[in-house]
Amino acid sequence: MTEFLDFLRHKFAYVAIGKFKAGKFAEAQKLYEKAVSTYTTGFKGAYLLQKPGTDEGIAVIMWEKIEDMDANQTEAYQAILNEMNPLFVRRPTTSFYEVCSEIKGHEESEE
Repeated sequence: MTEFLDFLRHKFAYVAIGKFKAGKFAEAQKLYEKAVSTYTTGFKGAYLLQKPGTDEGIAVIMWEKIEDMDANQTEAYQAILNEMNPLFVRRPTTSFYEVCSEIKGHEESEE
């Protein structure tokens, strides 16, 4: 029964959409990866997307539940965010979304 209940439970995605100052995306990417590496409890994965040829991006961080993100707000994480904040043109817009569908691609078999 536990497996069935796990199947019914949905993950949550924290989504941040922002624009960095000219030429600062690569620096922000390193800080993003460093910040994400501090996550433990409930962390399910992360993506950083960059609009080609721009300093605009979207960060998507997957969580088991919304409260898990709060549980991962360590001093080390906050210090990294403090380094990243001046790289933004303006504060990014952020939202939480419930993952309603998850469709995985087919993996190529190694022959």
